Amino acid sequence: MGVEVRPLGVRCNLSCVYCYQNPQRDAGNVAERYDMAAITRALEGEEEPFTLFGGEPLLLPKADLERLLALGLQRHGYTSIQTNAALIDDEHLDLFRRYRVQVGVSIDGPGELNDARWAGGGPATRELTARAEAAIERLCAAAIPTSLIITLHRGNAGPERLPRLVEWLSHLDAIGVHSLRLHVLEVESPAIREALALTPAEDLAAHRAFAAARARLGRLKIDVFSDIDALLRGQDEAATCVWRACDPYTTAAVQGLEGDGQRSNCGRTNKDGVDYVKAEAPGFERYLALWRAPEAEGGCRGCRYFILCKGYCPGTAEGGDWRARGEHCGLWKELFAAGERELLAAGEAPITLHPRRHAIEWMLVGGWARGINMSVADARARVEAASPKDDGEPEPLPETRLRLSWVSDRAAAVWGPRLRAAARAVREVEIEALRRGIVPALVTSVA
Repeated sequence: MGVEVRPLGVRCNLSCVYCYQNPQRDAGNVAERYDMAAITRALEGEEEPFTLFGGEPLLLPKADLERLLALGLQRHGYTSIQTNAALIDDEHLDLFRRYRVQVGVSIDGPGELNDARWAGGGPATRELTARAEAAIERLCAAAIPTSLIITLHRGNAGPERLPRLVEWLSHLDAIGVHSLRLHVLEVESPAIREALALTPAEDLAAHRAFAAARARLGRLKIDVFSDIDALLRGQDEAATCVWRACDPYTTAAVQGLEGDGQRSNCGRTNKDGVDYVKAEAPGFERYLALWRAPEAEGGCRGCRYFILCKGYCPGTAEGGDWRARGEHCGLWKELFAAGERELLAAGEAPITLHPRRHAIEWMLVGGWARGINMSVADARARVEAASPKDDGEPEPLPETRLRLSWVSDRAAAVWGPRLRAAARAVREVEIEALRRGIVPALVTSVA
């Protein structure tokens, strides 16, 4: 599990038009202060390396930033940071070198291609974009490990601008950027869809253009294609979290840590503007439902890519409803099909064409029904170790259980005992009703 430290919550120096954190800002849930002692205490209890996240983490005073970077070096040998890079100066570069920081930069392209990352007006936005571009150059020149996240939208990947964005890859490769993550736009409102969303055909054309560009790149890797290749080989242990049946109530891949020391979930699950703390136990209701529902009804039943995609990240679900499949289903099908063709041309059989693919799928589903999220690699190994005569659909799925996710540990401490007491009282009433021969009403128990 990766740890995302958000000392300032979602506070940022930019106002990106499409930011998935905007619901939290709109709700007024923006941290005004932070507690370094609480943050460091919490980090000392974490075994995994952490990433400084935001919002914009470089809004932190440099003394506090250095304390966190020093803690990361001491405990893990390095630290990571995700930034829009517009604030990076000489002192930051010195800190990054000294504390072995890996820097991720969120930027949508050079010049006007980055205009959706709004900074208060056209000239101001372009100025900060130029600063970010210069910072990327300086990071690479200083041999600081640097990666990029690019969100694809009409402002940088529409038909007229896509060629410039793809050409930029050669420059990034030449200066030493080592990896690039492509984000498909998360549409949070009809206004964003109208202003920035690519059509399905444009999204596919953009991804195909990036795929074709790989032939002329050296070190620079593009994550989505590396993921798809590994997934089709059945090697999903290191795949990005979006492919791994994330439970939005526990987000196993991400442990958030807020400025008051409160632990929370991945920020892509806070569509209603609240950073919830993790539920007591994981659940896979979404994936069981998608497996049972036919594709024509919005599910994934019958799709041979389901064992790999699993409906994609719940943060990208259709209509903002985490129970639904991701809204870019058609895009992923096309990219998986292209990946299949590449493997077959190389003489390799993708796992999606495995003669016992259904048994692998059933193995995953059976695990979810028991609260276990096994890897495809593990499911495949178990299937291949068993006799084909043992293949069969899982047993009937268990009833859905109620799970609670609180807004804070304090809320859980106050209301948890009250809910449990209420549940006990309801059960006692039900038992007494049965004792008296009264037909009870339907009661849902709270675990």
